[in-house]
Amino acid sequence: MSAIPARRDGSEHSDWDLPRRPAVPRFAHGSRVPGWDDAVDLTKDPAVVPDLATTPVPEGLRERVEAAMSRYPDRRSAAIPALHAAQEEYGWCSPEAIDQVAAVMRVTPAYLTSVATFYDMLVTEPKGRNDVFVCTNISCSLRGADAIFEAMSAAAADEEDITVRSFECLGACDIAPMASVNGEYVGPLERGDVARIVADLLAGREVLEEKQLRRRPCADPGAAEQ
Repeated sequence: MSAIPARRDGSEHSDWDLPRRPAVPRFAHGSRVPGWDDAVDLTKDPAVVPDLATTPVPEGLRERVEAAMSRYPDRRSAAIPALHAAQEEYGWCSPEAIDQVAAVMRVTPAYLTSVATFYDMLVTEPKGRNDVFVCTNISCSLRGADAIFEAMSAAAADEEDITVRSFECLGACDIAPMASVNGEYVGPLERGDVARIVADLLAGREVLEEKQLRRRPCADPGAAEQ
């Protein structure tokens, strides 16, 4: 599948025609081109399971990880909720946090790192505690999501506690263009909503309450009241 976009007349651009750093690189059919993970460091020593007796783990985190493990027949299946718990504890999945979870789960940190670097909702670099995921997949893109993503990135550029990222698909095409703000789906978004989202987050208010997906009338008449 080619990552070279088509011209308006249907012909392909040459490599010289392409922008050097497009804001949201796309395939010819419109889907976002995925990024690539960092190369593995083959010089590291073989992975070992951290010793729980010598690994300090906050009691609340340990309880959440053990509770997640208790819900699955194979403890490895608890990796995602366990890493979520660590991210909520520290704001990101730091190497120390991954070591702590690995010690409780009795798995190697490498196993958990492979999970944390695969899923977009888990991060292995420091970030703000407020997450704004702007959907930039084809349905949202056709309704102006790329411009909203750029405006959101600019509006939150000086706010250390707000992290803005583009997202391949959040599965809410009916409210395109949309975003997930700390897990709350909001849309359809307009350019004027960008400043409001930042202001709501900084003030600790509910974000775009009138545009929250869970408050929309639907087949379940009680859903919008929950």
